[in-house]
Amino acid sequence: MATPAIDRLVQLERGGADDLDDVMTVMEAAFGDTFGEAWSRSQCAGILPMAGVVLTLARDALTGRTCGFSLVRSVADESELLLIAVLPAQHRQGIGGRLLDQFIESARQEGGARVHLEVRDGNPAITMYRDAGFRPAGKRRNYYQASDGQRYDALTLIREL
Repeated sequence: MATPAIDRLVQLERGGADDLDDVMTVMEAAFGDTFGEAWSRSQCAGILPMAGVVLTLARDALTGRTCGFSLVRSVADESELLLIAVLPAQHRQGIGGRLLDQFIESARQEGGARVHLEVRDGNPAITMYRDAGFRPAGKRRNYYQASDGQRYDALTLIREL
């Protein structure tokens, strides 16, 4: 759960294709190329116009700088968190939690029954997801390939609404 202080310091707003430079800056800083988790610019640009897809930006209220984002897709009564990232210098300040809370609440308001996501096994964000009520539902073996060739499982996490 995000703190009231973060609500004043970070503004959440809907993004679009014009925000892809900011999204890619945050994604490259947050994910790098170590684990193969980051999406390419063309992948992001390709999914944005699809029905049910929403990009949310977290912007520093003082500077207007994008410090995080989430990308979600809703189909029928389910919503999937496709991507969530925060600039490393602003990790553990509640920004990711605020984006996650907004994702869950939006799905609930739209009549969703369940939200889900996939995350690399070992990703520190798993703690945030579990604290938000997500539970393991499955595993994709060797889904992510690291830059050194090592492979990592993807965990599927769900939360009923």
